[in-house]
Amino acid sequence: MKDNFDSSSFRNKAPGFSEPVQLPTDGETAKQWQDANRSWWEKTPMRYDWRNPIGHPAGTREYFEEVDRRFLEAVRHYLPWTHIPFEALIPFDQLKQMDVLEIGIGQGTHAQLIAPRAKSYTGIDLTEAAFASTRKRFELFGLDGKILRMDAEAMSFPDNSFDFIWSWGVIHHSANTQNVLKQMHRVLRPGGRATVMVYYRSFIQYYLISGIARGLLRGQFWKTGDIHQINQAATDGALARFFSINDFSTLLRNLFVIENAWITGQKLDAIPLPNGRLKTYLLDHIPDAITRFLTDRLRFGLFLIVRIRKA
Repeated sequence: MKDNFDSSSFRNKAPGFSEPVQLPTDGETAKQWQDANRSWWEKTPMRYDWRNPIGHPAGTREYFEEVDRRFLEAVRHYLPWTHIPFEALIPFDQLKQMDVLEIGIGQGTHAQLIAPRAKSYTGIDLTEAAFASTRKRFELFGLDGKILRMDAEAMSFPDNSFDFIWSWGVIHHSANTQNVLKQMHRVLRPGGRATVMVYYRSFIQYYLISGIARGLLRGQFWKTGDIHQINQAATDGALARFFSINDFSTLLRNLFVIENAWITGQKLDAIPLPNGRLKTYLLDHIPDAITRFLTDRLRFGLFLIVRIRKA
């Protein structure tokens, strides 16, 4: 594992990022944060399980299949499907008439779901690692689409280029999330829609559970005395914003109309215990319906999913 992760916490954070939804106040800070962001993800590409090696050479069919298995196995617990993963969020039955943009392609799991079903697919990412990996996936699996290395805060597409934008767990990591949303508004066609997932900040999960489970039980609170830093150490990326619904609505103002917003999260979010035998036992034996009640209804979850339409 690269030096961004030490088996229990994430490191190498963007300097000066000190509040949950802080935006850069000047160009130099924005550049510094985005450089840190790019460097972090180049060293540690997304693979959905930081503690266990994949076990196959990167860029092979077996590698991608294992990445997908790990990710989708976790997704099924909190977002079950009948036919296609993410069918509740991605309008698969309409994609044949849509030019689709994905922001933040990672290892290409979502790209492989969307590209064969869309009129056209374009995927962008800040890093060379994600660009090369997903392009290799497209070659191996015979997929059609454009894979580009591009900063979502400064997209080079013409205005009104896309009908639908998909972004899963990405734009909260960017140096300036608001700039990404402005670019999304620009490149979407009139009436175009987007579905995004960003990290959610609730009192129960962000403050209480992090303060107790991570801060006190692991001794981190006595080292930093800062809930924000404790949450950053538990979260991937050089920076990660955690939004309340009101926070995110403020960024969307004058750009998008919110059609729907809800909270969910991984099954492990519902069980605020350190990793170990007890937590593994509970994850294996508590029904998904119960943990979904905790993550969705009681808002223990860390995912804020927002479906929006261009205003």
